[in-house]
Amino acid sequence: ETGSTFGSSGMARVAARLNQFRTMFGIGKPASLLSATECLPGSDSPARDLPGPDAKHFVKSTSLWGPWAEGTQTIMIGMGCFWCSEALFAKMDGIHSSQVGYAGGVTKNPSYQDICTGRSNHNEVTRLVYDPTVLPLEGILKIFWETHDPTTPNQQGNDRGTQYRSGIYYFDEEQKQTAERTAVAYQRALEESGISRKICTEILPAPQFWMAEEYHQQYDFKPGSRQYCGLRPLGVGFPKM
Repeated sequence: ETGSTFGSSGMARVAARLNQFRTMFGIGKPASLLSATECLPGSDSPARDLPGPDAKHFVKSTSLWGPWAEGTQTIMIGMGCFWCSEALFAKMDGIHSSQVGYAGGVTKNPSYQDICTGRSNHNEVTRLVYDPTVLPLEGILKIFWETHDPTTPNQQGNDRGTQYRSGIYYFDEEQKQTAERTAVAYQRALEESGISRKICTEILPAPQFWMAEEYHQQYDFKPGSRQYCGLRPLGVGFPKM
């Protein structure tokens, strides 16, 4: 009887833990982006467990879906696990709202499970809605550069896969120029600190943003969160510009 119980639920738990381990460390995932035909097609229906249309930011109590306050701007960043990256910004003065989601890939209406296969081409991203009169984009990108490793393609620490790639996704030409200018400045700072590796951050026009499931939103601020941080900063400060 005991053996029979382990053979069903016990083995299922072992398999689930093994799959979790494989996902975390990128085992079995593609090492690079796939062609569109190799990606999961996705679904015409929204993913399950998305925030409701009236959902509020757990910290700011502002809308997750918008519309947002007049004068605010939006930028998207990818820098590893989106729990970790959103937690850096969500409480800051000048951040009106933040959301985590998926962007830059092929799969329609992706779920977190789709992302973790490595077959969607999507990145885990944080979308920041900010007031540039309080928090200029340069201030956001200073934190971006200083708090992750932009030199490791498709990896932050033990988190491996294309969903963990470094990226800045801009909405206008001014944001693009700011992103490129700060990348050049931080590359120089790395070299002056003895780090010769090249920044591999992709700087691209903002693609479609697919909202992640409700339980991912502002994850680190919710009761019972794991307080996980997979970011691996290089310890080099962003230079004055």
